[in-house]
Amino acid sequence: MEALLEEPATAMTTRSRVLIADDQSEILEALRLLLRHEGFDVEAAGSPAGVLASLEGSAVGGEAARFDLLLMDLNYTRSTTTGREGLDLVSRIRALDETLPVVVMTAWGSVELAVEAMRKGVADFVLKPWDNSRLVGIMRAHIAEGRARRVERRAVEEENSQAREIQQALLPKTIPQIPGCEISAAWRPARTVGGDYFDVSRLSKNLLALCIADVMGKGVPAALLMSNLQAAIKAMEPGEPRQISHRLNRLAFGLTGPGRLISLFYAIVDLETRTLTYTNAGQNAPLLVRRDGSFHRLTEGGPPFGAVEDWAYEQSEIALEAEDRMLLYTDGISEARAKDGEEFGEERLLSLLRENRARSAAEIQRSILEAVGWSSGRVFEDDATLVVLGVKD
Repeated sequence: MEALLEEPATAMTTRSRVLIADDQSEILEALRLLLRHEGFDVEAAGSPAGVLASLEGSAVGGEAARFDLLLMDLNYTRSTTTGREGLDLVSRIRALDETLPVVVMTAWGSVELAVEAMRKGVADFVLKPWDNSRLVGIMRAHIAEGRARRVERRAVEEENSQAREIQQALLPKTIPQIPGCEISAAWRPARTVGGDYFDVSRLSKNLLALCIADVMGKGVPAALLMSNLQAAIKAMEPGEPRQISHRLNRLAFGLTGPGRLISLFYAIVDLETRTLTYTNAGQNAPLLVRRDGSFHRLTEGGPPFGAVEDWAYEQSEIALEAEDRMLLYTDGISEARAKDGEEFGEERLLSLLRENRARSAAEIQRSILEAVGWSSGRVFEDDATLVVLGVKD
């Protein structure tokens, strides 16, 4: 290891905040002196637990308190030559901060160890004893790259935040409630924005239009296509569900061509005649449960939009009865996974709907969200939306 410089080097334009970690106090002190001499703000940790505590505290402190780089040893008291404890620590660090540059040091290096470290997200690999100039150069280079990545990530996050606000503005701000029925809905994208959509609009005193849709895929591409679909639905003259579906299918081909599929269920509820007229274009079949527990799956219609050009969609009519409960949902609900990988499934949704059929639409929605693990527990790999319709006496 080189002797420490006698005179301080020129400080970086913006002082870098680094965390150093090693279970040997003399190593920590040597690194601390070197890096402070080179213009770094330095914090030290003597164990993996200390590293995690410092990083968690930095995250709580906000952007200004974050470290610019972590320089850490791979070998600690439980594994002094294999580097396993350090590699496990890198995995935990990545879970806390995906953008933090991590440079690892070890006196027991090997090609295999270096390769595994890089696979876990390590930026660079340095052998002990180190060369002061080379180490500082490596750190400064990765700090510059890390800052650039964080700036880019903040810009993307800001764009996504704005896109989410725009998408949420396209969804109903309030759910129309007309005499004779009640409706409750919930929407959750798998990412910042998503390809699910629902709408409830009052057409007249006794008529209500109801739809739920799902674009194949997730994220911004799905959200952009869904926003076009939403705008098209809003701009269309009212018509029968099969007519609406035919127009939207042609629009889907015009926007993306074949292969980009959109599923949609569109229905008109007539509270005067107590009928529901619908077309199902490849969407999960809504579940309609009667007061006595009998049920129907609403499947009539045709394929998803974008599958077959100029498809002649069919529609069906079903009588609504007092205390009927209907559930509309997308794949994100039925395919939500427990920690063991098991999907929630349609049968559980049906059982919940039947068990809670005497409750209000809002209460049914809350029961389903709780069971699916909306706030915790299950993993949502897809956008998730549900709408509950209740027919009153």
